[in-house]
Amino acid sequence: MFVDVAKIKIKAGDGGNGAVSFHREKFVAAGGPDGGDGGRGGNVIFQADDNLSTLMDFRYKRKYVAQNGEPGRASRCSGKNAPDLVIKVPRGTLVKDAESGLVMADISGDEPVIVAKGGRGGWGNSHFATPTRQIPRFAKPGLPGEEFEIRLELKLIADVGLIGFPNVGKSTLISVLSAAKPKIANYHFTTLSPVLGVVKVGPEASFVAADIPGLIEGASEGVGLGHDFLRHVERCRLLLHLVDVSGCEGRDPIEDFEKINTELESFSPELAARPQIVLGNKCDVATPEQIETFKNYIESKGLVFHAISAATRQGLNSIPGEVYQKLQELPPVVVYEPEYVRPEKTTEGGRSYTITRADDAAWEIDAPWLERILYGSDMDDYESLQYFQRQLGESGILEELVKRGVQEDDTIRIGDFEFDYVF
Repeated sequence: MFVDVAKIKIKAGDGGNGAVSFHREKFVAAGGPDGGDGGRGGNVIFQADDNLSTLMDFRYKRKYVAQNGEPGRASRCSGKNAPDLVIKVPRGTLVKDAESGLVMADISGDEPVIVAKGGRGGWGNSHFATPTRQIPRFAKPGLPGEEFEIRLELKLIADVGLIGFPNVGKSTLISVLSAAKPKIANYHFTTLSPVLGVVKVGPEASFVAADIPGLIEGASEGVGLGHDFLRHVERCRLLLHLVDVSGCEGRDPIEDFEKINTELESFSPELAARPQIVLGNKCDVATPEQIETFKNYIESKGLVFHAISAATRQGLNSIPGEVYQKLQELPPVVVYEPEYVRPEKTTEGGRSYTITRADDAAWEIDAPWLERILYGSDMDDYESLQYFQRQLGESGILEELVKRGVQEDDTIRIGDFEFDYVF
């Protein structure tokens, strides 16, 4: 399984501000407030597209911003809702929070998925007219749209994973069995990217094999490329374990075999339990005694062994058919279950708050809903100030401050705003 990754920023559109307006018309006395509501900001939507197969497009554009909603107008005219921003991705793409790694969406179905919601439009001043407040000179601003830095992951699943130490012949084998063309050279460091190849067994029979690089001693603890590539084999149904049976580089084949399996076990016991077919590679330069010794050891563990030479194609003719037949006997790959689903917003607890005492002795109130009201209040307007103070009282914040011993002239901090407490 190869994981294609891209990191981008997305921002939904802000809601339009509500309008402050009063009806003025000849021969119409005291027309009253008629400010309209702002429009909703555009959502950021992800849509599966079967014509896409990689995340290459996101290497060049890293930020996606939806349009803001239009502000309200006079005569109770609401601003237009902004159009949604639709981002097309390959089917099966996972959208994760870049910081926490939690899954925000799994773009596998046909339905579009809203990942970032646009801000709600603000209310015009016509909403705040009452028999006692007939000339409201304030309106609610639009709410900001959601903004995230996200990580896109596209998992291409391979049925078969080729595992083994670097330079045992995995790249050569996959180039022989499939049309994949990896870089092949006699070096001791690992390939930097997994290579996928489609192995055809017949006119309508095939399977996907992946050369899994990065497996060295200590990989399960992050040594070398560590977890970056161990996770690539997590969803392979069958493992082809290549071992240099000739020992031409001074390593013991049995010891190499055990070290790789130890790393698999340390990373994931479930992964270590996957079926394996062991291929003793470079048998063209190995002695019959070396091949026989290693074969007896592998078969004593109940595993299937084949002596091959990827370079000369010796012993490879029967491998694709045997692997394909084995895959037919194995259960399908486990369906990926997102580990996180964003909870639906509810009205319960919508006016919650917390009060803490800061290091500078100020009282800090954490209440996003109250900050929105504060941003939309005109502190120079008496009626707007009274409206804000009523929200403080009705929410229980003032009562809680008194219980905690607030004193006159103590500093109260709400978001970016500060004011002194007055009895």
